[in-house]
Amino acid sequence: MVSNGRDESLGRLAFEHLGRYARRRMTRYAAFVRGVSPMNLKMPMLKKALEGGGFSDVKTLLASGNVVFAGPRLVEATVARKVEAAIEHAVGKKFPVIVRTIAELEALIEADPFKAFRLPAGSKRVVTFLRAVPKTQLALPIERDGARILKLHGRELLSAYVVSNKGPVFMNIIEKACGKDITTRTWDTVQKVARAGGAVGR
Repeated sequence: MVSNGRDESLGRLAFEHLGRYARRRMTRYAAFVRGVSPMNLKMPMLKKALEGGGFSDVKTLLASGNVVFAGPRLVEATVARKVEAAIEHAVGKKFPVIVRTIAELEALIEADPFKAFRLPAGSKRVVTFLRAVPKTQLALPIERDGARILKLHGRELLSAYVVSNKGPVFMNIIEKACGKDITTRTWDTVQKVARAGGAVGR
């Protein structure tokens, strides 16, 4: 006859196994929230908002609105709307959100699309995330005052710029080409987000 202690132990093992199986079936995402600063949305509140919205394994990175998490496999636009709704519910403000799966970010990094370009010393590499591939073809590259839009890689626009006293020229030319329903991160930040997301749910 099996003792109660052993029953409880077996039950815990079965529960842990089911939990690990459920986490493996969850999709790992990254959300890039536009227009975030420590003044208008602190990262602990962003984390709490997504947890309240039903997402798991939530982790924020830096202070610029980057968050990785796990959730059911859904169309990315649907996930983005859910994240936007969760943030608005928690803080009473609307922030546009663009979502990618961690697998997509890892594939982007593996492709290393910047390697095809010879950039000036000290260049900053940036990635602009679009909601969809532009309907009209962009005439690339576009260059102005040391800033260059290099290439459209799927739904990601790759740019590089050299810091100058003329300010964020690269953002001006990106928004002129693609509008403002976008969000931009440095290549270093994208890599950090992908690494953090790779550990989600594992």
